Amino acid sequence: MGSAAGAAGELDVFDAGRCCGGYALGVAVGQRFGEVIRSRMSRDLVLRQQLLPFASTAQAEPLLAALRAANSARYPRYWDELVGTADGSGVPLLHVILVNFRKEILPFIPKEDHDREEEADDDCSDVLVVSESTAIAAHNEDANVALLGHTYVVKATSPDGSSSFTAYTYAGELPSCAFGFNSNGVAFTLDSVPPAHGEIVAGAIARNFVSRDLLEARSLDDAMHRICSPDISVGHSYNLMDVRSRRIVNVETASGNRFAVREAGAAPFFHANMYRHLQIKQVQDENSMSRERRAAQCSPDSKEKALSLLGDTADVKYPIFMSGPTLYTLCTVLVDLDEETMTIYKGNPMNRDAVRVFRML
Repeated sequence: MGSAAGAAGELDVFDAGRCCGGYALGVAVGQRFGEVIRSRMSRDLVLRQQLLPFASTAQAEPLLAALRAANSARYPRYWDELVGTADGSGVPLLHVILVNFRKEILPFIPKEDHDREEEADDDCSDVLVVSESTAIAAHNEDANVALLGHTYVVKATSPDGSSSFTAYTYAGELPSCAFGFNSNGVAFTLDSVPPAHGEIVAGAIARNFVSRDLLEARSLDDAMHRICSPDISVGHSYNLMDVRSRRIVNVETASGNRFAVREAGAAPFFHANMYRHLQIKQVQDENSMSRERRAAQCSPDSKEKALSLLGDTADVKYPIFMSGPTLYTLCTVLVDLDEETMTIYKGNPMNRDAVRVFRML
């Protein structure tokens, strides 16, 4: 059985090795982390209080059917992986489907059934710098407090042994809605963004399937194609890295195959949870705007300064480093393209307490 990655910071890593297909990989992960997955499903209030009640309504039936049809058709192997995760862990398939589609379902739950403030289940902050002396992406993985102790790292190798990936994974979800890298030298971190309701397409491609596909990317251009070509339901922000070419780009996407690309340079680029350069109607998120204002007061042009910024708690109401009651910084990750490492820190990153260091090439 897998052990939870508790508040103390232990982070379980499972190398599934070569699996003959998506279902086999999902079963292996589900069996290894069954206890953690079942615990997450029993404690996740977004699932229990919003997603499951909505799933039993007539309104939900066509939405869930459309999501299932679109994503299983485009990504049959990843769909099999999702089913395998449910079977391996002993969790109802519906629960696994709902947490993987949560961003595509929550906007369609009638307003009277839930308060929008309770909807926030993830927020992240990123610092991107590519200068002569530094090439880094530093990222806070912020999520609903229900995810605390319910994450792990999955490593897997392709059936032919030609490539492998390492992905920080939320219990019961596809790798990875957070961050990861592969042996082709492609890495990424992710930031949620809040498109207005009119910008969201019901029953289209889900962000968890797109980010799972990113783990298979052969190059930066291939990664760009994998995130910009699907007909997605809701938007997302991707920080893509190519270790070999020493490049980092931020790509913001939205429904209707809309996207905008910004190349990271010597001037530090901070991204929270609002669109920065793709022109789109979006929800005004005070939490995100507050973090952006705080970052603008700093110049995190080095690893040390970037980690210090991500540990900042100067704004009591909307700190960059979050410690509840709803949102919590699960961990901080530093991707160093020059050192070719991905380092995961527990606790406040100001303390530099590294719990895992992965070689990327």
